[in-house]
Amino acid sequence: MYAVNTQHREEIMANHLHHVQIFASDVEKSIRFYQDIFGGRVLMDTEISGARNILMRIGNGRLVIYDQPPKDSGRGSIHHFAIQTDDLEGNVERMKRKGIAFKKDIADNGYIKYIMVPAPDNILVEYFEVNKAMLPEEYAEFFE
Repeated sequence: MYAVNTQHREEIMANHLHHVQIFASDVEKSIRFYQDIFGGRVLMDTEISGARNILMRIGNGRLVIYDQPPKDSGRGSIHHFAIQTDDLEGNVERMKRKGIAFKKDIADNGYIKYIMVPAPDNILVEYFEVNKAMLPEEYAEFFE
C-alpha cells in the first residue's frame, strides 16, 4: 500500500518524466502516424537490447517505438514509461527500504544506468540516470 505521509516528507532527488515506449505491430505505420498526426521527428532508428527502437521527439516530449507487437492485451501497447533522476543508486536504496522488490539489479550501459521499477497495475517504470560526459553524440538531443 502506498500512502502520503504529510508529517514526514523524505527528500527525493529531482525527477522528470522522460519518455513513453510503445509496442508496434507495424512499426512503419506507427512512425508515419506519430509524424503525420503529431509532428513527431525521428531522432534515431537503432537497435537497443536486441530490438529495433525508433526514438522520436514530439514537442518537448519523447516517444520510443518498439518494433514488437503488444505481448499482453491487458497492458495495451505501452511497454513502459521512464523517469530520469540524478541519483539512481540512492533512490533505488530508498525504494528497497520501502519494500519495492526488483527482479534485476541496476543495468549500467556506460552512459546510462537504469532499473525497471514494478508499479501498481503491472506498469513498468524505467528509472534512469545519464552520464552526460559519456553520452554518444547521436543521443545528445534525446537526453537532457
